[in-house]
Amino acid sequence: MSLRVWGEFGVKCVRQGMREILVKKRDWKCEKMRDQKFWTLRYILINVTYFVVFSGIHAYAAVFLLEKGFSNTQIGVALSLANVLSVICQPWIAGIIDQGKTLTNRNVSLASTGILFVGSLLLLWIPQGKAVIFLIFVLIYMIQMVYQPILIAMNFEYREAGCPIYFGLARGLGSVGFAIASFLMGRGMGVHGVSLLMKVDLVSLALAFVILFFFKKPETQENPRGEAGERTRPETREEGKTNVFAFIRAYPYFMLFVAGAVCLFFTHNAINDYMIQIIQPLGGGEKEMGYAVCLAALLELPTMALVDRIIRKISCRWLLLVSGVFFLIKTLLMLMATNMIMVYLSQAMQMFAYAIFIPVSAYYVHEEMKEADQVKGQAYVNCSLTLGGVFSGLFCGYLLDAGGPHKMLIEGLVVTVAGLVIAGFALIKPRKKAQS
Repeated sequence: MSLRVWGEFGVKCVRQGMREILVKKRDWKCEKMRDQKFWTLRYILINVTYFVVFSGIHAYAAVFLLEKGFSNTQIGVALSLANVLSVICQPWIAGIIDQGKTLTNRNVSLASTGILFVGSLLLLWIPQGKAVIFLIFVLIYMIQMVYQPILIAMNFEYREAGCPIYFGLARGLGSVGFAIASFLMGRGMGVHGVSLLMKVDLVSLALAFVILFFFKKPETQENPRGEAGERTRPETREEGKTNVFAFIRAYPYFMLFVAGAVCLFFTHNAINDYMIQIIQPLGGGEKEMGYAVCLAALLELPTMALVDRIIRKISCRWLLLVSGVFFLIKTLLMLMATNMIMVYLSQAMQMFAYAIFIPVSAYYVHEEMKEADQVKGQAYVNCSLTLGGVFSGLFCGYLLDAGGPHKMLIEGLVVTVAGLVIAGFALIKPRKKAQS
């Protein structure tokens, strides 16, 4: 054969080979996209159902308990007790999960969903009996707080196993589910009464249980580097820190960051809990409060949906600092508000404060900690939110009675500044890796 013929034959082979490579690459991308949508869709549904139930149990806790005959003082005791118990139980249960023996994130999620279902069913059936209602409500309120960091940790566990999950989008749509559920249940209770809360919770919990039951992590699958840059893990599992003092010694700057976060969420919770008292002097009422809460929740979605991409370009530490700055700006705007427009502007800062903090703090834990300590790390971050709520509940009511919303917000601004300084020091200060 001539050189020309051989040349033409070679070109055909190269072209055919390139076509096959391109087709395989296209098919691989399509398969990867389908796989990502499949896992992400189910994780989205888990998040949405969780936050619909969160709306029924947490957002309308006072409404439900008032209808059952509880006084404001008794409601405060119930919520404070539930929050304190959740702070105690979260690290303890997380420590058991981190040991990697009997309990897993999925098993605990299924058990939590089952307990919440039974508790909601009992509250629907029991019309009276304040002592029993008190105990059941404290239990389900606490269980749901304990469940939240486990839900976050489950995302990273499955991604490590090769399941592509778009965490930011799922968490953002969870907030949208919360906003829509809060709005619809608020309107529906006028017709159906507070029993609507438990009915919606039961439907959501039943759906969540079915999804979780089939949400099984693949046992044999490669562990590729994830879309958001998560690290690959060694085959052997390192031993985690089993008690709080060992954990503090291993991660001192992380625990300092948690302390700063408690201060940031002190004022965040105060604004949410006492919104109606803040806006009434500005001419606002229940309708305007609904708009403000819904606006903040809806604006969380765009930021949370983009977090997975943003953290590829900006480190988690700097994003958490940005979040802290916007917590401060939000408080300052609320303090300076003279009308509802400024209140809405303050609430809009949610998209750069809370909406950055929640998903980025989850990635921060994943980056900073050993695999054997990560569920505890997520639990401690969630404890900072809870403790912020406990302290704001204990002190802000008194400040509100003593000097009105303006005095409460001034004190809140001081606490927020302190939290930003503490968290900033913890995030910027270089640290060594935890010792085994």
